[in-house]
Amino acid sequence: MNLPAEARQFRPAGFRTRLVVAMMLLVSVVTALVLYYAQRNLAQSAEKELERDFREELLAQQQVQMTRQAALLERCRALVRKPRIHAALEDGALDLLYPSAREELRDIMESRAGQTAPASYVLHAEFYRFLDRNGALIAPGLSPDAGALPPAMEAALALPDAPTRPQYGCLAVARDDGSEASLMEIVAMPIFSLETGERIAALVLGFQPMPLGETRVGSGVWHGLWLDGRLHLPQLAPATRTALSRAFSETLVRSSRAESSFRSTIEGRPHLMFCKRLNPDSLYPAVFEVGVNSLTDLHARQRQLRWRVLLAGVGLLLGGLAASHLLSGRLSAPVVQLAEHSAVERAGRVRAEATLEATSEELQRAARFSADASHQLKTPVAVLRAGLEELQAHGNLSPEDHHEIAALVNQTYRLSGVIDDLLLLSRMDAGRLYLKFGPVDLGRLIEAALDDLGAQPDAAELSIAADLPASLHISGDRQYVGLILQNLVDNARKYNAPAGRIRLAARLDGGKVILTVGNTGHTIPPSAQAHVFERFHRGAMGENIPGYGLGLNLARELARLHQGDLRLVSSAGGWTEFELTFPSAPADGAEVSA
Repeated sequence: MNLPAEARQFRPAGFRTRLVVAMMLLVSVVTALVLYYAQRNLAQSAEKELERDFREELLAQQQVQMTRQAALLERCRALVRKPRIHAALEDGALDLLYPSAREELRDIMESRAGQTAPASYVLHAEFYRFLDRNGALIAPGLSPDAGALPPAMEAALALPDAPTRPQYGCLAVARDDGSEASLMEIVAMPIFSLETGERIAALVLGFQPMPLGETRVGSGVWHGLWLDGRLHLPQLAPATRTALSRAFSETLVRSSRAESSFRSTIEGRPHLMFCKRLNPDSLYPAVFEVGVNSLTDLHARQRQLRWRVLLAGVGLLLGGLAASHLLSGRLSAPVVQLAEHSAVERAGRVRAEATLEATSEELQRAARFSADASHQLKTPVAVLRAGLEELQAHGNLSPEDHHEIAALVNQTYRLSGVIDDLLLLSRMDAGRLYLKFGPVDLGRLIEAALDDLGAQPDAAELSIAADLPASLHISGDRQYVGLILQNLVDNARKYNAPAGRIRLAARLDGGKVILTVGNTGHTIPPSAQAHVFERFHRGAMGENIPGYGLGLNLARELARLHQGDLRLVSSAGGWTEFELTFPSAPADGAEVSA
C-alpha cells in the first residue's frame, strides 16, 4: 500500500544535500555581502586618495601663482612712486606722461638678458598704459616704448572708475593665424597724489603669465585658466576644451563661491574638476585657476579591483565550503597570533605618540612660560627701578648709601636686558619672530656700534681699528643686525685685556659679506670653545665679568635667521677672533617680511 508523503521514509542523503545547499546559500550570501562592501570600501579609498593627490597638486600650483602675483603687485607699487610720473599727472601735462614714464619704466620693459630664473617668474612687462581719474584709458600716442596693443585690448583695459587698490586680471590676445588665443596678465595699480592723497590715475602693466597646461608626469592632471567663458588649456583637444568650458560656465552660474569642485561627464568620460578665482573683488573680469583630472583610469582600476575581489571571493567561498571544518583551527591560530602582535605594536605606537605629544606640549609650554615670565618680570623690575631712583633722589643720603642704590639701579638695567634677551629667545624658539628684510648699510651700523663702545668708561684705554670697504650692504632687519653687532663688540670689550686691542675687518666674498671681530685677552681653552655659543655658558674666565652668557647665543641665532652664521675662528696666543657672515644685497633692494 502507498504511504502518504508525510510518512515517507527519511533519507539521510537528501537531508545532507538540503543541508549542504542551505549552508552554501548562507555562506554565499554572507560572502557576497562581504565582497560587495569590501570592493566598495576599497574603491572609495582609492578615489579619495586620488582626489587628495589631485587637490594637493592644485594647491601647490596655486601657491606658485599667488607668489608670482604678490611679486607683480610689489613691483608695481614701486613703479607708481616714480617722481616723473607724479609730476606729469599732477601738473596735468598728459602729453608728457608717456615720454616721462619711458625712462622710469625702462628697467621693467627691457628684456632680461642672461636671465637664469624660469620664464614664468621673469617680471618683464610687455606693455604699460595709464588710466585717468575716471578709469578711462589715456592714449599713448606715438610712444613706441609703451608696447603695441590692438584697439580691442586697449579698450578692455579701461575701468568704470579709477581703482583705490590694485586690480588683477587677464586678457585674451587673439592670434592672426587663428590658433588658440594667448593670455596676458594685467595689473592696475592706483596712483595717489603726493599733495592731496586723492586718486589721480592708475598704471596698467601687462605681463606674460605662467605657462599653462603643465602636468606632472603620469598624474593626468591638467592646469589652465578660465576667462570670459573660455578655458585656456592648450594640451586638450578643441572639442574637449569646448565641452569643459561649457561645464565650468554652468557650474559658475549655479555657484557664487570663489572656489568649488565638481564632477562632470565629458565625451562619455568622467572628470573631476576644480576651480578657484584668482582675482576676487576685482573690477576686471573674473579669472579662475582650473584643474581637470580624468577619472577614466580610476574607474578602470576599480573594475579590475572588482573582478579581482570577485575571483578571490569565489576561490575563498569554494575553499571555505570544502575545508572550513578542517582548516578553521589552523587558520585561526596564526590570525589570533597576528592580532595579538598587532595589538602589542599598536599599544606601543599609542604610547610613543603619547610621549611625543607630551614632549611637544612640554616644549611649547616651556616657550610660553619663558615668554610669559619675561613679560611678567618687566613690570616689577620697572617698579623696582622707579622706587630706587626715587629713593636715590632724596638729598639726605650718605655717599655710601647713594653709591649702593646706584649699583642697585644699574643691576635693574642689567636685569631688564636679560629679560629682553630671554623674551627674544623665546620668540625665536616658538617661531614667532618676524624679520623685515631690506637693504642694510652694514658700515654705518658698525660705526654706530663703535661710537656706543667709545661711550663706555672702560673703553678709553682700548685701541680700536676698523678696516671696512666703502660700500657694504646686506639684506636683513636693521634692528636685529644692530643687536648682533652690539653683542659682538660688547663681548670684545668685556673680555679684553687692559689697554688691549679690538679690530673689525669686513670684505665681500662672492655673494657674502664676511665681518671678523677680534680682541686681545685671555685665550678660550680648547675644551670650552665648543660651548661658547651655548646659553648661560660663560667658562672660568668670565666669572668676574658682568653678563649672563646669552649674548653669543642670541647673536648666532639671529645671524642664522638672516641666512648667515656666526662662528669662532680661533683663540690662541692672547687673540680671539669671531667671524660673522651675511648674504650681500644691492643698496636699493625691496623690503620683505619673514
